[in-house]
Amino acid sequence: METPKAKTEEQVLDNKIEILIGAATASNCIPCFEHLYEKAINSGLTLAEIKRASEVAGQVKKGAHIALANSINELIGIKETHDLPCDQTANKSCCC
Repeated sequence: METPKAKTEEQVLDNKIEILIGAATASNCIPCFEHLYEKAINSGLTLAEIKRASEVAGQVKKGAHIALANSINELIGIKETHDLPCDQTANKSCCC
């Protein structure tokens, strides 16, 4: 069985910046995103990696909104539910 290779400090930094890009996107914080975008570019993240991080954040945010809407509908007696953008059940939060 192979053991996973230890991540370099640069890979860890890249992962952290990618996560922060996603968090800035999910919180709709344009100044945060702009600040982290510069750090991401300077740390070597590609435009595709930055875009992917923001897309995942958007899907998580969309899933949370749909789950909330489904819960509200259930509480007020509306039987209509909306599908989440992932394979989770209609009233649970989405974790892509």
